[in-house]
Amino acid sequence: MTDDAKGVPLTLPAGATPAERRGFTSLCTLLARAQFAPDTPFDHAFWFTAAGLKDLYNKPTLAAAAHTVIDLVDQGWTVQVDKYGPLLSPPDTHADRDTEKARIRRQEHLRRDAQLRQPSVRRFVSSMERSHQHDGKLVSVFNLMRDGRELAEALAEHTEATDAIQPYVQVVDSASICELTGFKLHDIWRYFRHTWSNAYSTVPGRSMPILIRDAATEHHAVIGLAAISSPVVQIAERDNWMGWDTKQFVSAIAVEPTAAVARWLARRIEAQRDEIYVDDLLRDGVLQPRDLKEPASDVVARLKADAERHRAKHHRAGVIREVRNIETDAWVERAETHLFRSKRSALLAETLEIQSLVGSYLGTTATVDGLKRALDDPKARTQIGRLVRRARGERVGTVIADLTVCGAVAPYNALAAGKLVGAMATSPTVLSAYRTKYARPSEIASAMAGRPITREARLSFIGTTSLYGTGSSQYNRLFWPATAMGGDDGQRMGFHELGRSRSFGTSHFSDVTVDALVRLSQQTGGMVRVNSLFGEGVSPRLRKVRLGLAALGWPTNELLRHGRERILYGVPLVANVRDYSLGIDSEPDYLLDPESQDQGQGVARWWLERWALKRAGQEHVREAMRGHRLVRPIRHGARVPLPSDDDGPSGFSTQAAGGSRA
Repeated sequence: MTDDAKGVPLTLPAGATPAERRGFTSLCTLLARAQFAPDTPFDHAFWFTAAGLKDLYNKPTLAAAAHTVIDLVDQGWTVQVDKYGPLLSPPDTHADRDTEKARIRRQEHLRRDAQLRQPSVRRFVSSMERSHQHDGKLVSVFNLMRDGRELAEALAEHTEATDAIQPYVQVVDSASICELTGFKLHDIWRYFRHTWSNAYSTVPGRSMPILIRDAATEHHAVIGLAAISSPVVQIAERDNWMGWDTKQFVSAIAVEPTAAVARWLARRIEAQRDEIYVDDLLRDGVLQPRDLKEPASDVVARLKADAERHRAKHHRAGVIREVRNIETDAWVERAETHLFRSKRSALLAETLEIQSLVGSYLGTTATVDGLKRALDDPKARTQIGRLVRRARGERVGTVIADLTVCGAVAPYNALAAGKLVGAMATSPTVLSAYRTKYARPSEIASAMAGRPITREARLSFIGTTSLYGTGSSQYNRLFWPATAMGGDDGQRMGFHELGRSRSFGTSHFSDVTVDALVRLSQQTGGMVRVNSLFGEGVSPRLRKVRLGLAALGWPTNELLRHGRERILYGVPLVANVRDYSLGIDSEPDYLLDPESQDQGQGVARWWLERWALKRAGQEHVREAMRGHRLVRPIRHGARVPLPSDDDGPSGFSTQAAGGSRA
């Protein structure tokens, strides 16, 4: 939040009953007067009971408002109630660094601990910690942890650090089994992910979990874990750094137009048009064959009207089942659903409009002179921007990925092994596995084309964020020689700081609140329905929350600012990051050797020399490692910290109960 952030008045919308208004004011009054303990989560049911709120299922407006305000107070917002009603004020994000870190850590721990109290999660953790027979031996997840005393001794005894720690990359899939323990690799990854300070959750789109393990131990102990996932589509700081922000790119080519860019624009128009299924559009008379080469003056309007008509049909009852029941590879059938008919008509209208305004300048043989003349025409220049934006949107999810999980577990974390995990997550082994996994037909592109369309799967850039917006991060000063990954002498790779995120999103809203907001928006009528279907668009959760807040009449932009800026980082994997990412260059100019088979050993040697051995030489680091022991009762930082059953959430000050496990 900015220094001039003001309070947000909270009133229920027209149509709320006097009883609902009194109930909401009562809840806000309780929240305004209560003293909260920093280590206790908010139990929505507790506060509903305290405020006398009943039968909320039949009061969707009150339910959505009450859930939302409880979540916001849980995240540090404060409530005041005066004669005009409740007023909500954002948390102070300009507090000192330690206070801000403590606030964020507390928020994350509350949600994580709530997850760890769930019976299904506790059963999973217990099953991993329970011994089972494998190859004639009793093993458990504790065999995948390293005793800190043993690690400290190994580092002191071995003259070669690679004898003490031997890191390697292991890519995880849902079916693979660990040969040394019999556990599913994904279960191993999931167990250690539960030791993180924030709650474990799956992400939509692509996701590839990664384990970093230590071959120097009998069962190859887990050093750390990572995950490469679909990226956030729009991040201004990242897009500007890469040089493919629309305005930035168009301005750059206006200053220095090239034949390569001119040819690429011509190819983009042709490919964009040819990858749209049109059989039903021709059959229904919306489109004539000649319109694809020489669009008629009214074809764009006809296509836009067709798109709107089928979009409305898509949002009628029963459409969700219709789309989901279609086989994945039945591309024509998927293309002809109302959802994709709407998307195809809209995209074809846009493409033919671009073709009419830009194609005449580029001609059959695109030239620099033609590009210059197109950029001098304001209308054509606008259409070039649309073409660039569409190209970026198409490729952002295929050649860019986000490092959504990255960190080390005890006792390796004392040796700055988080930096090792970060580097190994960008290694040739990971890039090769990612390409292999996702070199398959794209669901959306194939449904748009009515035939299999395979998108590029060779990554050019990996981005990530720090957990905190202040202080140090495991990505600070994280650069290594490109030769560690088979690259050329004199080049280096690593995590560049790109800027800071804009602290906007839905991470501060619980699932129960999102459900309440969705239910309210659906019952208010006249609003676009969000079905969470793959292909409907970006971030269904964000749109659901926005629609629900709008139904309450509350300011969405203010309430979607969660007040948690994070530092943005990026690892360019290729020298031609802008031109390859957009598709101007067909081949990536890698800074590493993408065919290397060393499983990250070159990076491991660099990390041992640059970070691990220096840390191991410090007594306080060795002492920290020795604190992680695999003797019963097991006290080890890599063990999932299950909260005590007695720690019931309420929101009032309570003393956390103790507890232990074997």
